[in-house]
Amino acid sequence: MAFRNLLPVLSLAALVACQTSSSPSMDSTASSLAPAGKEGKWQTLFDGKTTQGWHTYGKQTIGKAWKVEDGTLRLDAAAKKDWQTSEGGDIVTQESFGDFHLKLDWKIAANGNSGIILFVQEDPTKYQHTWHTGPEIQVLDNAGHPDAKIHKHRAGDLYDLIASSPETVKPAGEWNQVEIISQNGRLEVKQNGQQVLSTTMWDDNWRALIAGSKFAKMPGFGTFKSGKIALQDHGDNVWYRNIMIKRL
Repeated sequence: MAFRNLLPVLSLAALVACQTSSSPSMDSTASSLAPAGKEGKWQTLFDGKTTQGWHTYGKQTIGKAWKVEDGTLRLDAAAKKDWQTSEGGDIVTQESFGDFHLKLDWKIAANGNSGIILFVQEDPTKYQHTWHTGPEIQVLDNAGHPDAKIHKHRAGDLYDLIASSPETVKPAGEWNQVEIISQNGRLEVKQNGQQVLSTTMWDDNWRALIAGSKFAKMPGFGTFKSGKIALQDHGDNVWYRNIMIKRL
């Protein structure tokens, strides 16, 4: 080939190489769920001013221990009642959700315990507690609460089912951002920007996980594909904010 005819070919090859090297690499923490263009609109679950959209499990109103302060939804656990709070209790959304992308921030007091519970069936005559049906993403002070010594009970874990990894939780009193994505049976959890958990729900492996857990004798646990989202009253001070959800 003559040199003058080779120049256009070399120029084209250089252009392609340049474009290839400048292409962004895939983010290893990016979710494989909810592809662009197939998502709904974000819906605010907490407006930062009122408790509208929430109520105590099995009741029509929300307990007075849940307070709105400085744009946060706080459980004031000063008055204890057994392992929970007087006039507190787990709170649930008014609406139920199937496939969704949930975002929120949480912080916990020193030695504190709480949780984000998914797919809750609000039927207190059949299920006494939210966690009798709903799997829980653990909210915990890993440095101070005794539960942190138990495998699968640390912050970010799918409580008593799957341990999260890597461990990205911040110390008590600091805000943590969590994203929970449920789509077509896949569950992914991100904590402070990193994916820490991914699993498939409702298959044989899922049923085996439940059978080997403390929920084994709860026939409704982890079986529902749609339900309410709950924030747990475990008798400790906890704060939530920026709670929003998108149906997928």
